[in-house]
Amino acid sequence: MKTTIIISSLLRITIAVILLQTLYFKFTAHPDSVHIFTELGVEPWGRITLGILELIIACLVALPKTKTLGIIASLGIIIGAIGSHFLVLGFNVQGDGGGLFTLALVVFISSILYLVINKINLFTYVLKLLK
Repeated sequence: MKTTIIISSLLRITIAVILLQTLYFKFTAHPDSVHIFTELGVEPWGRITLGILELIIACLVALPKTKTLGIIASLGIIIGAIGSHFLVLGFNVQGDGGGLFTLALVVFISSILYLVINKINLFTYVLKLLK
């Protein structure tokens, strides 16, 4: 039981830190971030909106009462990011060596592992929220 709590906490910290560290690039209009969102055709409103959503999700993941909701929301955001890499951006964005894609995969895998380790049924949880 204690191992599950430690692993779950490490997964949550990993997800929150990755989401938070990308905010600097989004909110300062870093050229790499502007390039990405220009390629996606949603610059600047997409970059700013996604940054705000990622900030909210990172907070949800960090807070004990909202951690599961945050993990599920992180899956939604990161599936979009991974899809963008597959369909538009490619894996090596602006010569980053696949770094952004790798971070997206880490968030995706960490989110899935959190749900599996804590035996959270995604569909049952979402249906419960909708009631």
